[in-house]
Amino acid sequence: MGAAVTSAPNPAPRPERATRQDEGTAPAGSPSGGRPPGAPGRTVRPHRARRENLAGYLFMSPWIAGFLLLTAGPMVASLYFAFTDYNLFDAPKWIGLDNFTEMFGDARWRTSVEITGWYVVIGTPLKLAAALGVALLLNQSRRGQGFYRAAFYAPSLIGASVSIAIVWRAIFSDGAAVDRAQQAFGLEAGGWIGDPDRIIYALVALTVWQFGAPMVIFLAGLKQVPRELYEAAQVDGASPWRRFWHITLPMISPVLFFNVLLETIHSFQIFGSAYIIGSQGNACGPADGTLVYTCYLYIQGFENSRMGLASAMAWMLLLAVGLVTAVLFWSQRRWVHYEEGAR
Repeated sequence: MGAAVTSAPNPAPRPERATRQDEGTAPAGSPSGGRPPGAPGRTVRPHRARRENLAGYLFMSPWIAGFLLLTAGPMVASLYFAFTDYNLFDAPKWIGLDNFTEMFGDARWRTSVEITGWYVVIGTPLKLAAALGVALLLNQSRRGQGFYRAAFYAPSLIGASVSIAIVWRAIFSDGAAVDRAQQAFGLEAGGWIGDPDRIIYALVALTVWQFGAPMVIFLAGLKQVPRELYEAAQVDGASPWRRFWHITLPMISPVLFFNVLLETIHSFQIFGSAYIIGSQGNACGPADGTLVYTCYLYIQGFENSRMGLASAMAWMLLLAVGLVTAVLFWSQRRWVHYEEGAR
């Protein structure tokens, strides 16, 4: 008697779940349906995205046209003129590196580099120090805070105008307000405008007076510093100076770097105030007292009609500003503190 052994029947295979291969695959029954199994799906590119891109390019077209016609085009042309003898009236003649050789051997060019470097090194730190100091005062809650902010910011709006430069020249001239104030304190009088050694400090005073723009940026950075850090440091007995040095400066170091970068580049580009304040029969001050780099570039290009040499000077200025900017970006890793992942 043997037991009959029977094998269980194999279960019927389950139908595989139909899956889309991508979002663009059309379902069955659609105009693109009837596709054989296993055929790759077709991604449908929406027309709406193309219309949005076209609208964006149309809105950007005025800026693109302005960049190509007013910035990129003149830059390429000036790069070519830098290697030519061009006087705005005759066709440019290719002379190679002669403009750069003449520029490096020019004593007035070296004087303009020294004056510009002195202006940047003295004016930029003083301006940022004044902006940070006033921002610290305005960061405290007090009545009329909005009025004070507007009043301190106003010089940044009007300080670069020709009228302010004329007024500034009158204030620092012989026998004017600054001269009489010096006499009241027993200091040497005589006016700053006519003195080639002191006229540059009138320009520095003007740029320090325009501290409103970096002040607003500093104030925005100070608003982001957590108050809990100051309270904890005060409980530990930290003095106001230690709280400023160990809390405020590290926390606003990205804002400080931004202001240092912008104001340094801006200082290299000074022209209008130096030209107007220093104009006394000859441009750029008595005995070249305000002969900043851009002022000498203007003299060579438009007064001496040497546009080729002026173009070479402009490109040297661009390279110098680029080098200083690269050094600042390289140095930021030593003193700029970012939040984790914010760099």
